[in-house]
Amino acid sequence: MSATHEVTNQVPDLVGHDVAADPPLLEALEREGAGWYRDELGEIGRLAGSASAQEWADAAHRHEPRLRTHDRVGHRVDEVDYDPGYHALLTEAVGRGFAGAPWAEQSDDRPGAHVARAAGFLTWSQLEAGHGCPISMTYAVLPALRAAPELLAQYGPGLTSRAYDPGLRAPDAKRGLLAGMGMTEKQGGSDVRANATVARPEGDHYRLTGHKWFTSAPMCDLFLVLAQAPGGLTCFLVPRVLPDGTRNTFRIQRLKDKLGNRSNASSEPEFDETVAWRVGDEGRGVRTIIEMVACTRLDNALGSAAGMRTAVSRAAHHARYRSAFGRPLISQPLMREVLADLALESEAAVTLALRLAGAQDRSGTDEHEAAFRRIGVTLGKYWICKRQTAVVGEALECLGGNGYVEESGMPRLFRESPLNSIWEGSGNVNALDLLRILAREPASLEAWRAEVSGVDDRIDAGRKEVEAELAHADERSARRLTERMAVLLSGALLVRHAPASVADAYVAARVTGESGYAFGTLPRGTDVDALLARLPETERSGARRGGAVT
Repeated sequence: MSATHEVTNQVPDLVGHDVAADPPLLEALEREGAGWYRDELGEIGRLAGSASAQEWADAAHRHEPRLRTHDRVGHRVDEVDYDPGYHALLTEAVGRGFAGAPWAEQSDDRPGAHVARAAGFLTWSQLEAGHGCPISMTYAVLPALRAAPELLAQYGPGLTSRAYDPGLRAPDAKRGLLAGMGMTEKQGGSDVRANATVARPEGDHYRLTGHKWFTSAPMCDLFLVLAQAPGGLTCFLVPRVLPDGTRNTFRIQRLKDKLGNRSNASSEPEFDETVAWRVGDEGRGVRTIIEMVACTRLDNALGSAAGMRTAVSRAAHHARYRSAFGRPLISQPLMREVLADLALESEAAVTLALRLAGAQDRSGTDEHEAAFRRIGVTLGKYWICKRQTAVVGEALECLGGNGYVEESGMPRLFRESPLNSIWEGSGNVNALDLLRILAREPASLEAWRAEVSGVDDRIDAGRKEVEAELAHADERSARRLTERMAVLLSGALLVRHAPASVADAYVAARVTGESGYAFGTLPRGTDVDALLARLPETERSGARRGGAVT
């Protein structure tokens, strides 16, 4: 080998580790009532860290979904072809119960089904985010179907199955089903009341005519969609294949050319006398589908927490093996400050996301948890998703120029980072939702107050400031209020559950504002070593420190 091609001081691949070997995640799993899941979570973490699973994820992104509108003889088929890696990822995700299974597997003997699912979803999503879209929507469709018991009885067993069974066939001929959602149209976006799709009654069903602007995972078996019925905006179930085995009219006009999330097809379907069944009463479509949105927003928070965690893990791994100016990066004060700050933000996101999953589990029997879930999911979705892009961008910079190269994996993480903040209602929509909650659901405000009160004088002072602002809350102040309430909630959770060094750093940096604006500006005296010790374990990757890496 020529001396000019000797490779030194490069970082080995982060592979062969347990993604779930993560102190904040494991502690939250126990605390929120699903400690029984720890062994399986370790299996998931080791698979997510394996070379084979990483190859699935890479292939799913490099070989993007392809739309086939017609077969070779001209019949309309409207099918989307995916890379085998995408199917491998979904096989594991469905088989591990991240889709609808928790709704069927809750029991008094094994509580915490939704917490276990959340921990597994957060771990597995660190591998690849795109295939999580149909997983999340399938998970979320089941609460909405409670408004149509006969449809829940018909489709529920397939939606709660642990079998991934791709391909368009009659639902009762499949071992498992996946679900999607079609809300937005080109003239309205988040303003779904502007939807123009029309629903015409016909016997025991309806016929839909219209065009949806953004419908992801179009190869799902069924979709919840919003359309204008005679009684107003209504929720409907639209199957791709009808019970008799014939194809429903679901014309996929094109796939979106997106910034990221490229393993997941997002489409514009057109309905033309498409058969649909009503879910809930006419005119109550938003109220019916809001339960689905609450669950997908929880997954937005979990997915963004996952994106942060994997970005910070990659940055820390790089710093452990890369040297500059005669010393490993991990030993250099400025790099340690940056990594510690990123670790702090990421831990807060994991802690809040798992607390929301705990509320999901307990909300059916506990009034406080139900009220907290309503406001907590809105706050968590807004804040965790907003922080993802900043965290991933700083983590990418930790790798220098290598982080800007596709082979590092960081560009893909960066492209994914804005998405969860947009889907299921942008930041503005969530902030406005908070105003509605505060105006209409006083129990939710009381639940937030109970969560943040009495744990730290600085947080109590912040709470009082928020309560003073509530008297003058309006749309212009909605983002500031949402942010402040989310930060106080995150701080209170860390004070309750994290080591004192972590909690004190967060409260000082985020609640009282003693840090700067950029990461790496923590208050003087912060215990950086303690923060870094909370990062996920990556030393099992089989990599060697120092020396030549070939």
